[in-house]
Amino acid sequence: MIVTKRDNWWQFVLSYRGTELPRTKWRILGVAIVASVVTFLEEKHGFHPNLTPLPYTLIGVALGIFLGFRNNASYDRWWEGRKLWGALVNTSRTLARQFTTLVGPKGAPTDEVVALRKTLVYRGIAFVHALRLSLRSATDYSELEPFLSREEVSALANESNKPAAITHGTAKLLRDAWERGWIDTMHLPSIDATLTALTDIQGGCERIKSTPIPFLSTTLMHRIVAAYCYTLPFGVVDAVKIYTPFVVVLVAYAFFGLDVVGDELEEPFGTEPNDLSLSAISRMIEVNLRQRLGETELPPMLQPVDEVLS
Repeated sequence: MIVTKRDNWWQFVLSYRGTELPRTKWRILGVAIVASVVTFLEEKHGFHPNLTPLPYTLIGVALGIFLGFRNNASYDRWWEGRKLWGALVNTSRTLARQFTTLVGPKGAPTDEVVALRKTLVYRGIAFVHALRLSLRSATDYSELEPFLSREEVSALANESNKPAAITHGTAKLLRDAWERGWIDTMHLPSIDATLTALTDIQGGCERIKSTPIPFLSTTLMHRIVAAYCYTLPFGVVDAVKIYTPFVVVLVAYAFFGLDVVGDELEEPFGTEPNDLSLSAISRMIEVNLRQRLGETELPPMLQPVDEVLS
């Protein structure tokens, strides 16, 4: 996610990284070349395509509306992903509070109970990191080793759904603690409900990742935008003459840019500059939960690198 100061208007106007320009510049250049050739033929050789701007005006209005609908759908996916990870932050904190206050017999906790509480909290941290890695289609889960045993990390390689496997292992430890009398029967359903909330959050994220905007809709929009922008010079050259390249490039920039915005926001869990900062959120959750255990040697919060927070 791009993190930058918002007090400089020109900084936004002149920005390049993380904007639509890296993905649209060659398309715009192609339109500019076509428009320049059409203008040259019209000015030097009297080439008249005999098209009026009216069809392009009507199509342009409809195309702008369709692009707006598609961008709204893409932004809804991006925003829902952010809300799910915001819920993950709160649910993880709740789970750590329950582990550290509801697990253990009455009276002062024994060393064994303290160790179990740490294990449970660390499993909550491992779940968060595993969910991030899963959503980003990672294959290396070695960064879970500080929070899980090496044997369990190795066993995760055979699991098709690694975050779910971690949650299942946590539930087994809770059942064992309940059978030993370390969790009150009245408290166990509350903890289990929090684990269920984690599963619901995971399912929501996986739904976004596995269900992109329909391919038919995306390809149709790309084709209409391309056809409109590349044929626009033929419809306006008689009206604007030598200014055709300038007018066409401006219109093409708008439509190509809107088209790219939809593509950029459609998949919120990747590592592009405009994707959600899952690594930073995961680190924040890790620090928050380890502080609940009283730990003081904590990793630093992630900071933006070149104004990009990963």
